[in-house]
Amino acid sequence: MSVYLLATLDTKGSEAEFVRQRLQELGMQVEVVDTSCRGLGDDRGSAVNTAADAATVLVQAAYSAGKASGVIALGGSAGTTIGTAAMRALPIGVPKIMISTLASGQVRQWVGDKDILMLNSVVDIAGINRISRVVLSEAAAAMAGMVNFGESNAKSKIQNLKSDRSLIAATMFGVTTPCVQQARKILEDTGYEVIVFHATGNGGQAMESLIREGVFAGVLDITTTELADDLVGGILSAGPDRLTAAAEMGIPQVVSVGALDMVNFGPRKTVPAKFANRKFYVHNASVTLMRTTPEENKALGEEICRKLAAAIGPVSILLPLRGVSAIDRADQPFDDPAAREALYNAIRGQHGNSELVEVDVHINDERFAEAAANRLLTFLSRNSHAEAQRRRGI
Repeated sequence: MSVYLLATLDTKGSEAEFVRQRLQELGMQVEVVDTSCRGLGDDRGSAVNTAADAATVLVQAAYSAGKASGVIALGGSAGTTIGTAAMRALPIGVPKIMISTLASGQVRQWVGDKDILMLNSVVDIAGINRISRVVLSEAAAAMAGMVNFGESNAKSKIQNLKSDRSLIAATMFGVTTPCVQQARKILEDTGYEVIVFHATGNGGQAMESLIREGVFAGVLDITTTELADDLVGGILSAGPDRLTAAAEMGIPQVVSVGALDMVNFGPRKTVPAKFANRKFYVHNASVTLMRTTPEENKALGEEICRKLAAAIGPVSILLPLRGVSAIDRADQPFDDPAAREALYNAIRGQHGNSELVEVDVHINDERFAEAAANRLLTFLSRNSHAEAQRRRGI
């Protein structure tokens, strides 16, 4: 198997050769892939997209054929777009390193929901010098280490995940942690393993992707806060497909409204001016929370019901009547009974065939966690019984 090295050789040839030599010195076989965009048309954007698509197909085919043990790429904006597109096509566990001039900023658009290591090149990738030599050598050493000492045979491990029906996905935020941790303990005490996703946009996106890959037996979606960011324009949106995968796959799911009281922004000065008159809570110097309004909560309740209406498996919606986050309860900054009622009334009126359970406690009270975990366990037990009957031909 080889490490696939992606680079635009027309502009990054010497740097690619340097990385290739370093990898070979570390015992790696290397397959160099030229992703140059010249000759792909006059529109640079279209040319980059064409090169990205071609690189993705090539790397996917190499991995499927058992020829690729990892992927490393280097470049600026074009090289990063091309390299990471190919990396995102590979499963979790396959080593992926992107040496990029853009790696010190917001990298979510390139990383997506995969385990891509973004390494800041520090200087422009424009020749070998005493700084780029160090960074490129570090990247080669990291790749060699990941291939030699990381989890072996990522493909079989991912397949094993898909055949293991004891995995449950859960969503958590700092303000819903007590609930999820208690529910997790209950589930794990019965033999399940709970994989917790941080509801920061990328976390929800990754969970939805893995659900569609067939990794999970059930979903405990306590923290649906990413829907609020997507609706209002916060920085932690998981996109329009959030809360759709389990419904489409027929996987049992228990859904709640954790942290729908908030929309997330960065430092206070970064909050858009149009929200100047809203209620805010400065969580820390880097995170500013904005309280959702009754109107927004009504829309969120309707969205939840609309998405869950497509479910082909069992669904339960749990409502914690005394608050949806640590700061949405009596005497806390986001306590807003009117907003909660708008959310709950929308769900009450449109939940359709989804089971609705109202619990007259706060979301972080132990009784709510127990109700959520036990409801999911009931669904999972029914599914296991039905599967056993199917196998016996009953």
